[in-house]
Order: sequence, then structure tokens, then C-alpha cells
Amino acid sequence: MSGKALITGGAGFIGSHLADRLIADDWEVLAVDDLSKGHLDRLAEARQTGSLHFHQLDINSDEFGEAVRRFEPDVIHHLAAQSGVRPSVEDPIFDARVNILGTINVSLAAQEAGTQRVVFASSGGAMFGEVPGKPATEDFPALPDSPYGISKKVVEDYYRYFHSSTGVDYVILALGNVYGPRQDPHGEAGVVAIFSRLMLDGMRPTIHGDGEQARDYVYVEDVVDAFARAGEIGGAVRLNIGTAVTTTVNELYALIADAAGYDGSPEHGPAQPGDLSRSVIDPGAAKAHLGWEPWTDLVTGINRTVAGFREQ
Repeated sequence: MSGKALITGGAGFIGSHLADRLIADDWEVLAVDDLSKGHLDRLAEARQTGSLHFHQLDINSDEFGEAVRRFEPDVIHHLAAQSGVRPSVEDPIFDARVNILGTINVSLAAQEAGTQRVVFASSGGAMFGEVPGKPATEDFPALPDSPYGISKKVVEDYYRYFHSSTGVDYVILALGNVYGPRQDPHGEAGVVAIFSRLMLDGMRPTIHGDGEQARDYVYVEDVVDAFARAGEIGGAVRLNIGTAVTTTVNELYALIADAAGYDGSPEHGPAQPGDLSRSVIDPGAAKAHLGWEPWTDLVTGINRTVAGFREQ
């Protein structure tokens, strides 16, 4: 399948990789980003190789709706978000404005433009909260403990509402800890990006707490493969996009250090408030529904990521 696809947050980490994938699949792509965190240089390859358009727009603006109606996308991949847990605690109103009201505006624009479906980037960690024992399946109780996680939970009901009232299909992808080249190593970024940049610069990373916090790390190219499949298949479902593999921060540190040729030991700082001790998700439903699997093992993904940062 090919057609017209719009990506919100299209100049972001995941969004730019998705643009590359859709262009390779012969889609015409409109990337929308307010550039508060996105970078146009991430779209350079896609702009050179295929039919890519770009608009600098806020998803809550009237101009965004007008752009969607003009473009008439078959699929909208909605990745624009306030994506930090700590910023959501500090300013829950802004978090709700972007993540809830912004999503409603995207859904209304999709309806008005005759869009077939919306694929939404949710969070398998922040929405589920603490996941003890086995990796969480989609029916695991969603008990988010931050405004960010709550916003991801709330908009799921909006997608169901718009689907039943307007017929616009949706797929919600609950992502694990996504990592890979182009991730921003500053601010509240992923730990892989932060550690990679610091080690390559000869600086000493900090592990907060005892480093035994367990996470589910999934490579960005595997994630965009899930988006591409979801855009074609649909189904009004929420699917976990992770690996079900548990990796501690200490184990991750060792893998990145090996890839970066860094032999220093980490500093240790206090645990971050609200930091989950274990968050791992089961992607079995995504395999059944989309034929999707996490193809990239962690060692391969870390080596590619560090190589990407080394080239910057």
C-alpha cells in the first residue's frame, strides 16, 4: 500500500525515521513539526530521495487543520507530544494541552479530511506504571503515576469515541524505551542517547539509583516498521511495541561502554523521583495482528546507535 501520509512530530527522533521508511515505501509524506524539539536536518535524506513536504505548525493551531484538509492524507501518524514525565509533573496543564487537546485536534482534522486512520504513539511504560513479574500484555491494568502517562491513557478513549462516531480507524502503539541514531542526548532524553554522547566525549555518565532499574529497549527502525504496518492494517486496537527482554541500566551501561570504547566507571546519583523499578512489555499481540517482531537485538542496536553518534 502507498498513498498520502502525514506525520506529526515529523522532524523528531522517531518521526524522521518514519519519514525515511514511508518515502522508501513510495508514500507521499507531509511532515508537520513546530520545531520546538525537532530538527529539519533529520529530514535531509527523506527530502532528497522522495516526495516529502514540510510545514512548521503547532498541532493545536487552526492552520494545522487547514493543512490536513488541503493535503487529504490517507493515514496520519501522530507522534507530536509533550514527551517527558518530569515536565508533565511540573506543568500538567501544558502536558494536557499538547497531549490531549492536540490529539483531539488531530482527530477532528482527520475526520474533516476524510483520513482513513490515525496511528498514535503511546507509551508502554508511562501508561502501565510499575510492571512486576511477567512482561505486561495489553490487558495489564493501566495505572499511570504521572500526568504524561494519564494523558496517554485518556486519549485512548477519545480514539474509541471518534472511531464509533466518525468511522476514522486507529491503532495505538504503546512503545517501550525507543533508542537509536538521531535521538537527542540532552534534557530528558533516552538513557542510551545520553550515555552514548557522554562516553564518546570522554565524560563520565551518571547512573541514578542502584542501576538495577529494568527496562524494555526497542530499536527505532523496528518501531517505525510497526508504524508502517499499522498504517496499512488498522483495526481499532492498542498494541505493545517492545521486546519483552529485561535489561537493567547497569547492563545497558556496559554494552554502550563496550561499543564506545569507554573504560570509565559511572558516577552514582540519587534515584529519580517516580522512576519505575521495572517496565517491560509483551509484544505478542503485535505479532499476531501486524506480523511485527522486534528484529534488532540490543547489541546490534547499541552498536548502530553509538556509530551514529560518532558520525555526528
